[in-house]
Amino acid sequence: MNIGQKVLLELKQEITPTEYERYIKKLVYDTKRSRSNIAYFYAPNMIIAKWINTKYSDKIAHLFEIIDGVRPKVEIDVSTNDTNINNAKQKNTPTDKNQTKSTYLNSSFTFESFIVGSSNQFAFTTAKSVAEKPGKQYNPLFIYGGVGLGKTHLLQAIGNYNLMIGKKVIFTTLEQFMNTFTSHLRTQTMDRFRDKFRDCDLLLIDDIQFLSHKEGTQEEFFHTFNELYNANKQIVITSDRQPSKISGLVDRLKSRFEWGLMADIQPPGVETKIAIIQKKCEIDGIYLDKEIVHYIATHMGDNIREIEGTLIKLNALSSMFNQKITLDFAQNAIKDQIKEQKENISIDDILRIVSTELNVKPSDIKSKKRTQNIAEARRTAIYLARELTKNSMPQIAVYFGMKDHTAISHAMKKINEIIENNENFKVMLEELLNKIKTSQASQN
Repeated sequence: MNIGQKVLLELKQEITPTEYERYIKKLVYDTKRSRSNIAYFYAPNMIIAKWINTKYSDKIAHLFEIIDGVRPKVEIDVSTNDTNINNAKQKNTPTDKNQTKSTYLNSSFTFESFIVGSSNQFAFTTAKSVAEKPGKQYNPLFIYGGVGLGKTHLLQAIGNYNLMIGKKVIFTTLEQFMNTFTSHLRTQTMDRFRDKFRDCDLLLIDDIQFLSHKEGTQEEFFHTFNELYNANKQIVITSDRQPSKISGLVDRLKSRFEWGLMADIQPPGVETKIAIIQKKCEIDGIYLDKEIVHYIATHMGDNIREIEGTLIKLNALSSMFNQKITLDFAQNAIKDQIKEQKENISIDDILRIVSTELNVKPSDIKSKKRTQNIAEARRTAIYLARELTKNSMPQIAVYFGMKDHTAISHAMKKINEIIENNENFKVMLEELLNKIKTSQASQN
């Protein structure tokens, strides 16, 4: 049994039997092309390939690391039959030169496929500027923001742009950098390690926050950084937080990360999420009407990878059951994800954000006061509590000091009428939904 088969059997223990039979069981591990730093699998079609890549590629990579001690990049290719798979296995392994030049960039991550909104405009503009003039300005470029907001997309877009014009590009996650460092240190081949990461025009490092408390790797990365910087080679780094907030990072590295330009990516607004969903549907040939797109944009969180995974799931389920994607179909398909969000959000979270955004004291919202601004804030908080938490109407009534669930029912009816007739209020409500989900995600 090869290591790929062992990994898939381990994964079988951690997922539902249905998902294993429908998706994972159909994967074929390519022993010929795979190496310690990259694992190739074949899926029978694009739907299954995208579904596994979105939902399980990180988990598969983690299982490789547990079994073999090295975390590879996982590639899910498509093959329509066993003959194609066998033929593909016979392809020549890429030479070291080609590996160094491409470092397995995802060709779909381009500037053209990135949806720009107010939340990521600055990061997009600076990334494009760096791609067009590497090593000339904004060196290093440090892109930071929450999970699934597009940092890796921009990082690889820079790489793909320069790869097309013949530049040498090294793209690696910090975890892969550490594993490679440890491997070469153990085999006393550090010269080869330094050649690999210093012989390039652009070094792209994903998730630098994992450098925290890794003293030996920090020392080596410090010298790699200096070598490239002094040679006017472009360095681009991503992180989930800015350098000053990465604990366990030596001051001299924090200082160097701030030499160039720092660009943050904020969670997208509803309009940007809608545009992202529409673009993804266009690329993958998925048809969703406006009502479904709006539902996904307002009820899913801000992790764009999760949203893309949801679209792949909807398309896969629609294809399997030969059923049109309706609103009911979509709601049923993602109900577990919505349920999980509700379990993590409390009425206290909602009250705090509504109070801040509408400039009304929490004590006033929970009081008997009936002035217009307080009554509106109270109804809004009640509506959001009903939409975003698992609390029943009697439980919400107790929280807000109301007589019984009929008062909550009346408040819900009133706010639904306002939503129908007031577009500005509807937009404001959607933004509150977004802020609450974003706030909760940042706490987890």
